[in-house]
Amino acid sequence: MKIVEEPLHGLLLIEPRVFHDPRGHFFESFNRIAMHNIGILDEFVQDNESLSSKGILRGLHFQRPPFAQGKLVRVAQGVSA
Repeated sequence: MKIVEEPLHGLLLIEPRVFHDPRGHFFESFNRIAMHNIGILDEFVQDNESLSSKGILRGLHFQRPPFAQGKLVRVAQGVSA
């Protein structure tokens, strides 16, 4: 995995290694040991996925302790601004 620290404190861009072959592709989207090695020690307990229509921008809810949750966001396809 390639890890890029972004200007926003605590935001990391995690780019998985993608393996291609004639059937398609495969990649590991989460690995607890790799996450621990970069300081992400949170327990991964929930995974959600949403599909948005063209032109839709979704946001994330910020939560304060004791209800705070770390966010792992995967963008499968899209255009950067």
